[in-house]
Amino acid sequence: MECFFSITIFYAVLCFMYIIFNLIKSIKRRTNQGCYMLAYECYKPKDHRKLDSKTCATISLRNKNLGLEEYRFLLKTMVNSGIGEETYAPENVLLGHEECPNLSHSLSEMDDILFQTLDNLFANSGISAQEIDIIVVNVSLLSTIPSLTARVIKHYKMKPNIKAFNLTGMGCSASLIAIDLVQQLFKTYRDSYAIVISTESLGANWYCGKEKSMMLSNCLFRSGGCSMLFTNKNALKNQAILKLKYLLRTHFGSNNDAYQCCIQMEDDLGFQGFRLTKKLTNVGAKILASNLRILLPKILPFWEIIRYILGNKIDGNCPNLKSGLQHFCIHPGGKAVIDGVQKYLSLEEYDVEPSRMALHRFGNTSAGGLWYVLGYMEAKKRLKKGDKILMVSLGAGFKCNNCVWEVMKNMDNGNVWEECIHKYPPISLKNNFEKYGWINDDEGLNFVNLDDRKSLQRLL
Repeated sequence: MECFFSITIFYAVLCFMYIIFNLIKSIKRRTNQGCYMLAYECYKPKDHRKLDSKTCATISLRNKNLGLEEYRFLLKTMVNSGIGEETYAPENVLLGHEECPNLSHSLSEMDDILFQTLDNLFANSGISAQEIDIIVVNVSLLSTIPSLTARVIKHYKMKPNIKAFNLTGMGCSASLIAIDLVQQLFKTYRDSYAIVISTESLGANWYCGKEKSMMLSNCLFRSGGCSMLFTNKNALKNQAILKLKYLLRTHFGSNNDAYQCCIQMEDDLGFQGFRLTKKLTNVGAKILASNLRILLPKILPFWEIIRYILGNKIDGNCPNLKSGLQHFCIHPGGKAVIDGVQKYLSLEEYDVEPSRMALHRFGNTSAGGLWYVLGYMEAKKRLKKGDKILMVSLGAGFKCNNCVWEVMKNMDNGNVWEECIHKYPPISLKNNFEKYGWINDDEGLNFVNLDDRKSLQRLL
């Protein structure tokens, strides 16, 4: 009998130790599943690539498919675009090769963005390329063999067991998709470093036709990108600048209007480009509402949710987002996008100032755009330890990917804004395209032959 009790006690202790072991293992696994951002570096091209109004007009005049009606549309779009005089264009477009781009143009464009941002990222973080365990590159409009990810691995001689991913076709919201992928991988690969590179290939995708819905992309999209460094090492959380709290992805691809509102295609003349339809605004509002309906209850305090539920039935008020959030990082996709999100979320002009300034200074840099907005907040010393940031991104598919970051320490790096932050916000966001208003005057154009590009160029 004593032997039986001894064996029973032994197995009971063994089971207890097994439970404790698994409990500790589970706790340790959870502590290593955090997603911390250690650093980020935005791309800044050289000054000779700035696309001011005069250069933009020169490029437009090279398109022999455009007539007076198309020029008027371009003028109206640019005047109201919210884009300033210092955004950047691809090198091959400035050199006049937009109608016949080749692969070398695209690769040169990518190399400049990838390696400039990564060189700065490794130098400023103190982490070497050989320490990276996971790499994700997202470029929607360029898919090469070998991939751009492989190009980075080759350039930096990264280790052979690195986990490499190359995302294409994901649109302007691709950056948060890449971060979500890293977050999921961190659950499997503990004590890891990851880099995410978000940019876009514009040089080979400049539209040379005359369809108005496809000409919009030339007016809005500009060169830019960002490289980011992440870790799930709990020991490094005190060195982190941001911690990912929540990330939610919503996809409306099953809806035809949503799928078609933002799509790459060829026009009737065979020119390839990117079409933006009038339904984009309505689709964007619906998908944003769908996403936030799930995300906001995780962010806002319980009392605010109750107040909103009760108050909404009476007067239809929006929830007070500032009860759980301090900053709003809205994708600078265009003036209409920023205006729409501001109205829907009942935000003040101060809240959307970073997005408007990023659009004005750098344009719509696609998936990299969010980080220029974050950079503005940091350069203005707005980000304090403990603050929460809501990132809102919309992209082709149609997708809405939003997330919430917690600021881990006061952020005050001048970053890519350092040389110009003192000029922002400017007194006025008007651009120099207004000086071409005479093109809307029929009488003033009686003496101009639109087929004579040189005479029109002299007027511009």
